[in-house]
Amino acid sequence: MRVIVLGAGVVGTASAYFLQQLGHEVTVIDRQATPGAETSFANGGQISVSHAEPWANPSAPLKVLRWLGQEDAPLLFRLRADLRQWLWGLQFLRECTPARTRHNIEQIVRLGTYSRDVLQELRSQLGLQYDQRTQGILHFYTSAREFEGALGPTEQMCGLGCARQVVSADEAVRIEPALAPMRAQLAGATFTAEDESGDANLFTRELARAAQEAGVRWRMGCHVTALHQAGGEIDHVEITNEEGRYERLQADAYVLSLGSYSPMLAQPLGIRLPIYPAKGYSVTLPVRDPEAAYQVSLTDDEYKLVFSRYTHAGDPATGRPARDVMRVAGTAELNGYGRELSAVRCAAIVRRVEQLFPGAADTAQAQYWSGLRPATPSNVPLIGRTRVGRLFLNTGHGTLGWTHACGSGRSIARIVSGLAPELDFAFTGMAHPATGAGRAQLST
Repeated sequence: MRVIVLGAGVVGTASAYFLQQLGHEVTVIDRQATPGAETSFANGGQISVSHAEPWANPSAPLKVLRWLGQEDAPLLFRLRADLRQWLWGLQFLRECTPARTRHNIEQIVRLGTYSRDVLQELRSQLGLQYDQRTQGILHFYTSAREFEGALGPTEQMCGLGCARQVVSADEAVRIEPALAPMRAQLAGATFTAEDESGDANLFTRELARAAQEAGVRWRMGCHVTALHQAGGEIDHVEITNEEGRYERLQADAYVLSLGSYSPMLAQPLGIRLPIYPAKGYSVTLPVRDPEAAYQVSLTDDEYKLVFSRYTHAGDPATGRPARDVMRVAGTAELNGYGRELSAVRCAAIVRRVEQLFPGAADTAQAQYWSGLRPATPSNVPLIGRTRVGRLFLNTGHGTLGWTHACGSGRSIARIVSGLAPELDFAFTGMAHPATGAGRAQLST
C-alpha cells in the first residue's frame, strides 16, 4: 500500500520505518527542514518505562489547586478563555480516581516495556548511536510524602514487569555518587536498571536516515493544511509544498502523528481528539566539574524534572562538536500553543540544578528550549484506527514520546497492515485484546 505519515517527530519517524519494513511505500510529510525538529528536539532524553504514573492521579487535584498562579509550579494551568483547555481539564479530573490511575498505569507500562524492547532490538540491528547510556534511571525523593506516595504505583509497575526497585537513600548515593552532598535531604529512591537515556533528536535523525536508505520518502518543509474525506474515508491530504504551492497527495492509508497539532486536522472530520499542548522546558548546561555532575539518568519527582548526561568526542565528518553537557527537562504548562520561554520557570530549573549539584554546570552558558507535548488527560496515547476510513492515529504521547515511539510505531504499522498488534493495549478503534474493553474514547 501507499501510506502517508503526517509528522516527522520520533513517533512519526518510527511509524514510517516499521511501515516500510512491512513492505509499504511510505511518504513522510513535515513542515520542518529535518526530522525530530520540534518536540523531539531537546527533550529530557529518557527511555523511562518507570515514569508510568500519570499526571492525573488521586493526589493531583489538590496539587493543581495549590499551584494555580504559582509561576514556577511543576504543573501549571494558565486558565484562559479556551474551551478545549477547560474540556481537557474536566477529563483530566475524571482520570484522577484510583481505579482510572491503576488502569492508565497498566497501559503505560505495557506499551513502555514493549517499546523499550523494540528500541533495543533496533539499536542492535541498525547499529544506532545517539549518546545512549544504559545505566538505568534513578527516581529520587526529597519529600517523605512524595516518596510514600510513589510506593503503591511502584508496586503495581513491578507486578506488570517493570523492575522498579525501591532503594534507600544510601543505596541511591551508591548508584549515583553525585547525590552525596544532598544525602541528608533524600527521603528515598527507586531504581530501574533496564531504563535508558540518550539524545532523542539524534536517535530520530539516525532512524530517519535508516528509513530513507530503506526507501522511505521524506517531504520536509511542507505544511499539512487539511485532510479531505469522501464516502466516509480520506480521499487526499492537502499540503503547501516546499515551493509554497498547493498540492494534493493521495494514498491508501494515512497516519496522523502531528503531536499537539493532530486535533486541528481531525476536528473538521468530526473527530475530537482529547489532546492539549503541555509546554515543557529544557535547559542544556555545559559540564564544568565532571566529578560533581551525575552520570546516571535521574528523575526528581517532586519538581517533575528529569536529568540526562551527554558526552561524546564529536564527529569532524559531520561537523558535530565535542560536548559534555547536562540536559535537565520537565515541568508542564498548559497555556495554548505559544512556545514563549518563561524566565521564571527557566530560572527555577537552573536553581534546582545548583541545589542538587552545586558547581557541576556552567550556568552562565545555559541554553533554554521549550516544546509542546501532546498530552491526553490520562497520559495514554491514541494509537489505532479512527471511524473515518483510511485514517489512523499515532499521537498523544505526552511526556513519553521517545519511550513509547518504537512500540507505537511497530504497532501502528501492524494495524495499518491488517495484522494484530503484539501487545495487550487499549488501541483506539479496536477491542482490548484481553477484556474486549478499554478503547480510548474519541468525541465525534
